[in-house]
Formats: sequence, C-alpha cells, structure tokens
Amino acid sequence: MAENRVKVPIKGPGRRGGQGMQPVQKAKDFKGTLKILIKDYLSHYKISLLIVIIFSIASTIFAIVGPKIMGNATTEIFNGIVSKISGGTGIDFGKISKILITLVVLYGISALFSIIQGLVMTQISQKLTYKLRNDLAVKINKLPMNYFDKKTHGEVLSIITNDIDTLGMNLNQSITQIITSICTLVGILIMMFSMNVYMTLASLVILPISAIIVKKIVSKSQKYFAKQQEYLGHVNGNIEETFSGYNIVKVFNGEEKAKKEFKKSNDELYMSAWKSQFLSGLMHPFMNFIGNIGYVMVALLGGYLAIKGKITVGNIQSFIQYNKQFNQPISQVAQVSSMIQSMVAAAERIFEFLNEEEEKDVVEDSTDINSLKGNIKFENVRFGYKDDKIVINNFNADVKEGQKIAIVGPTGAGKTTIVKLLMRFYNLNSGRILIDGHDISKFERGDIRKLFGMVLQDTWLFNGTIKDNIRYSNPEASDSDVINAAKAAHVHHFIKTLPNSYNMEINEETSNISQGQKQLLTIARVILANPKILILDEATSSIDTRTEIQIQNAMDELMKGRTSFIIAHRLSTIKNADLILVMNQGDIVEQGTHEELLKQNGFYANLYNSQFEEVEET
Repeated sequence: MAENRVKVPIKGPGRRGGQGMQPVQKAKDFKGTLKILIKDYLSHYKISLLIVIIFSIASTIFAIVGPKIMGNATTEIFNGIVSKISGGTGIDFGKISKILITLVVLYGISALFSIIQGLVMTQISQKLTYKLRNDLAVKINKLPMNYFDKKTHGEVLSIITNDIDTLGMNLNQSITQIITSICTLVGILIMMFSMNVYMTLASLVILPISAIIVKKIVSKSQKYFAKQQEYLGHVNGNIEETFSGYNIVKVFNGEEKAKKEFKKSNDELYMSAWKSQFLSGLMHPFMNFIGNIGYVMVALLGGYLAIKGKITVGNIQSFIQYNKQFNQPISQVAQVSSMIQSMVAAAERIFEFLNEEEEKDVVEDSTDINSLKGNIKFENVRFGYKDDKIVINNFNADVKEGQKIAIVGPTGAGKTTIVKLLMRFYNLNSGRILIDGHDISKFERGDIRKLFGMVLQDTWLFNGTIKDNIRYSNPEASDSDVINAAKAAHVHHFIKTLPNSYNMEINEETSNISQGQKQLLTIARVILANPKILILDEATSSIDTRTEIQIQNAMDELMKGRTSFIIAHRLSTIKNADLILVMNQGDIVEQGTHEELLKQNGFYANLYNSQFEEVEET
C-alpha cells in the first residue's frame, strides 16, 4: 500500500527530460561499475546474452546481403533491356522472380532473428530490473535511520524509480544496438570493398567531414542542453513551491511576485531550450547535405567505372544503398556510447545504495519479550546524530510499569530523540537503556518494537480500506476486533456514516475525513495492537478541543496498566501524569508530578505559566 499522507515530489526536470541530445551523466568509476554489472548481474544470463549476440549478428548479416541481391536484380533488368534493344530475348522475369523471392526470404529471416533477439534482450533487462528492485526493497528495510537523515526522500525515490528505469531501458537498447551497429559497419565495408575499392575510398572521404561537423554541433549544443535541464528544474521547483503554498500566496497577495519569478525562470528556459534545439536540429540537414555529396561522388565515379566496364549498374545501385546505410551505424554508435554512460552512472548509484552499511542486529540469546512488564531505566544515556553534535548529554530516569510519563520541554530539547533511542532507531554513544533489567541492545530490533504502540502528531494512513488501515498493526485481527478497537477510539460511529463503512477506500482524493478523524483511526490501530508500552508524540496537537476530549478519553482507557510516554507541548494535557520529565538541551532539568513541579517554581513552572498567559491573551 502506498502512503496517503505524504507525496514526495522529485524536483528537477523530470524522468526523461526534453527531446534531443541530453547532457550525459557520467559514472565516477566507469570501469569498476561496469565490471560489477557484468560480473554480478549480467553473468547470470550468459546463455540468453549469447543467443542475443548470435541472432543479432545473423539478423544483420541477412539484412546486409539484401542490397547486393537487389543489385543483381537491377543488373538483370538492365541487361534485359539492353538485350531487347539489341534484338535479344529481353528481360528474364523468371530469374528476377527467383532473385526477389530469395530477397524476401532473406529479409524475412532477418526480421525473425531480430524479433527473437529483441524478445530475449527485453526479458534479460526486465529480469535484471526486477531483481534490482527486489534487492532495493529488501535493502531499504535494513538501512539505519541515520541514512535517511543524510538523504532526502526524493533522492531515494529517484534511485528506485529513475535509475532502475534508465538502467533497464538503456541496457535493453544499447547491447543490441552496439552489436548490430558494429556488424553493420563491418559488413557494409566488406560488401563495399568487394564491389569496388575506389568507390569505397571515395565514400570514406566524407567521414572526417561528418565527424568534424558532429563534434562542432555537439560541443555547442551540450552546454545549452545542460542549461535547459537546469532551468527546467527551476521552473518545476517554482511551480511546486507556489502551488504547495498556494494559500499563503493568496493570503499575502503574492500572485504578481509569483508570476514575475516564474516568467524569469521561463524566459531563461526558453532561451536555452531554443538554442539547444536549434543547434541539435542543424545536425540532420548538415548530415544529409554531406551524405548527398557522397551520393554524387559515388554516382559520378560509378558511372565512369560502368562506362569502363569495371562495375555493373546493379552494383552501383547496391553501392548507393550501402553508402546511405553506412552513416547510420556510426551515429548509432555515438548514441549507444551516451546510453552506456547514462546506464553505468545509474548502475553506480544503485550499487552505492545497495552497498550502504546495514543496521546491525546480531543478538545471541535474545530475551523473550513476552515476559516483560514495562519497567524502563535510562542510565547515563548520551547520544548525538553526529559524533561532534551531542543532543542528549546525560539522561537518567527510572520508569515503573504502568506509569504515565510525560516528557516536556522547549523545541530541540531532545524529547522525541529519547523515544527513538528507546525503540532502537539509533544506537547510543554511551550509557544504557534497560527494560525490566535487560539492556535493549540484547533485543532484536524487530522484537523490541513489538512492545511499542505509537501515535504521532502526523496521521499515518495508507491507500486502502479503513479496515485495512486499522488492521495494519495486527494483520491477524478479526473484523470484530477491528470494530471493538474503533469503538474504543470513539471513531466507530463516524465510520458507520461513511460510504461502504469500514470498507471505504482512503486515498489522496479522500476529502470527507478530517485531520482529527484520521488521528482517531491511527489511535484505533494502536489499540488493536495491544502494546505493553505506549508512545504518544504530540498526538492531540493538531485537532480541535472536542475531538481532543474524545481522544483523551480513549487514551486514558488505553493507558491503563501500560507504561506510557507522552510527549506534549500543551502542558494542560499532562497534568495527571505520574511523572513529568522536564528536558532542556538534552538533559533532565526537573522531574516530578505537575503539582510538585509548580511548587518548585522553576523551569516547568515558567513553561506552564507562559502557556497559560498566552491562552489568557488569546
């Protein structure tokens, strides 16, 4: 199921980019990455690749022979016409028919071989991308949380989607193209030299001219294509930013400013795109012009040699066809080189992701979680997301089973970090966290997380039915269990008013479920999980007062007999907590009940009174 709450846009020019020549992405270690791709992945398809090579070569050979045979038919027609004029028998249509039948058979076999190699190559590329996607899906669940602190969601998604697609598509096209291009180039040269050496050399004279023109055009256009991609990214980013915050734009009358910024980016995109497309468009007419000069040279020289009786008319016609085909594999090889560069660059990013260090979770004699009750002790806990930036300095706390523990403090105090450490999302720099006397490092991560149920400030719903969303925490739960959990969360009545009730599909287009109702659904999910330890991270901060009362009642019932950690900014919601831990800059500065902390008239009292004053002013 896809997540409903967050849609992560990938900024930039999009997956395919514009038409024409694109700036080629280059790998940092081309040879090393290509070696891994061949050795570790493509080597599993040796037989299939051998079939592709054989059938590609065979298909190309049969296609190359075609013009030569067609030339024989032309020669036969020419000789027949000359014979008829001279009073002979004329054209031998029987012989021409045999030649044409042979030609049709050859082209048919060539097409059949081409189809077979295309099917086999497609199968190879799709199997490879299928395997890589599976490897990435497995890998992403083994990565530590700090990996995602360093990478954006867009970067990870780009690897799984864009890079996999680039690898599969370019692999499918490049292998067959490079084989057929080389075979065609070699085959045509052999056929041309076999017919006439002088005409072949005359045809080859135009190659340096073509290469110089291509190089000049590419060098000029590449920089404009690079700018086009850059400015296209600016335009996309501008649109995304404007429409994601469209309410703010409207409120502050920012429409004119947004239009000016967009026009500036769009103008830059227009100029770079115009220049790049114009320059790349020059390639075709220039190459045609050079090619036509080559045809003229071949025709003149061929006519002269035909008069001398050194070449037949049919061979001239065949030679012109070969000459026309000769430039095609050269341009294909240039395209294939760019495709291979992009393919290897994509493969390099995929392999880098697959080689990322995984979350280590090797525990001997793991403790059985079923016997645990929920006593938690923090001993001299020290932690930093980076070694040089410590956010938890020396955290100590002793929590008894069944207690309601509130963690409060200003933004950045380390409240949520403590919870993440408790669930082993990160490893401690030093110190210990104990559950019923057992160090949490002695638990497997999957086991320890079964102890916890969590309700976050942000709702966390997936595309799927309401029933499936509630059942996510306990897939084995029956329908009656789901309904009972919804009733306990005070959301059953609301669900019954919806179309299809519990079977209603939730997706990005769902607009008849409010934020508070979504929160109640996530609470029902936690209730169904029946955890021993609860974590409530700002669970009521984004909902109205009436819904908050409903949630609070459900939570009070749910927290009975369970160790509960409540992270809250609204201090009025945690007055009845058994223990309040007051944090500031990674340390516990005060702890006690609500009344005890108010009597101390310290940090907590200042926090509480400042919130009370804000309410009074409101």
